[in-house]
Amino acid sequence: MYAIKTFDEEHRVLATGDEPELHRLVLAKYQHGEWQFPVVIEEEAAKPWDDAAYLASMRPDPQTEEREQIRAIRRAYHDDCHTIRSLAIKTGFTNQQVSYLVHKYSLRLRNQYWRAEKYDNPNEIITGQTVDLLGDKLGAPARSIRQASYSNGIVCGYYISRVPRA
Repeated sequence: MYAIKTFDEEHRVLATGDEPELHRLVLAKYQHGEWQFPVVIEEEAAKPWDDAAYLASMRPDPQTEEREQIRAIRRAYHDDCHTIRSLAIKTGFTNQQVSYLVHKYSLRLRNQYWRAEKYDNPNEIITGQTVDLLGDKLGAPARSIRQASYSNGIVCGYYISRVPRA
């Protein structure tokens, strides 16, 4: 790769490209009187290799990965998978991962389920299809979970809510 540079102390780059193209460009500009100042065609120096920047570009971006996962979940959702279990089976993600993404991006599911959200960390969400299943995950009795859902109470540090059918 070559570059056309001005012949003064600034060495401004006017154009880059292959050598024959640049010769034609220089002749055309001289003939039309656009460049009255002297120019030189030089070979561009290769830029030094930076291992740290290269390795940083190779790391997967977590936001991009999450966007791809939610796209897969939405595709499965549009293919009539409206439960966490069926979405997990269709996409190949874990139930916990599907549950987290469904809640984060507010997909409406057709079955009712119970949801527990950590009061000091809203990103930590535990769901269950039944009160007993959620109780097993939290280590709390189903009766206390049901009572907390009616009064917006806290059980084991989690806000409890029941998400109705859509």
